[in-house]
Amino acid sequence: MLIADQKKKQNICEYIIYIYQSEELLRAFDFNFEDIKEYVIKHITKLDEQQQEEVIKWHKDLLDVMTKEEVLKEGHCSWAQDEVDNITTLHEQLLANDKEYAKTYKNAEPHINENLKIADGLITNPIQICINGIFGLLLLRTRGRKVDDATKQILDTFGDVLSYLAYKYKAVSEV
Repeated sequence: MLIADQKKKQNICEYIIYIYQSEELLRAFDFNFEDIKEYVIKHITKLDEQQQEEVIKWHKDLLDVMTKEEVLKEGHCSWAQDEVDNITTLHEQLLANDKEYAKTYKNAEPHINENLKIADGLITNPIQICINGIFGLLLLRTRGRKVDDATKQILDTFGDVLSYLAYKYKAVSEV
């Protein structure tokens, strides 16, 4: 099973972030699949040669979508955005009907609202704010940058929201 398929099945939020990471990987290597295979895919030790080819094909399919949707330089493709929309719908349902989720979200809400203000209308979706925050944290960590404790606490609340959504999404998807 492909890494992407596994993530989509097990944790939809991780799947979205995996797509974001893959888009950034393609951009960082200037869409050169030989270099991606040599410097990235070959170093994923748990993949045999056939699986490596499947991962390359998945990334080529992603590039096709990015090209069609004109997000080669920045932004995210519909594979990710469709899933963000799905979990946003779930978020709205849970907010109205799940007291535990409402409590989890309320804990993150002041930080989400602050980030929505900073986004100045470019991002209006609170769940997108959470995903972007966690993705940003991963980017910082891959670049060896540290995150201060206050920021980490904020991002932990975003992670709590996304974890709850992923858990509920998986439960609903398995029905």
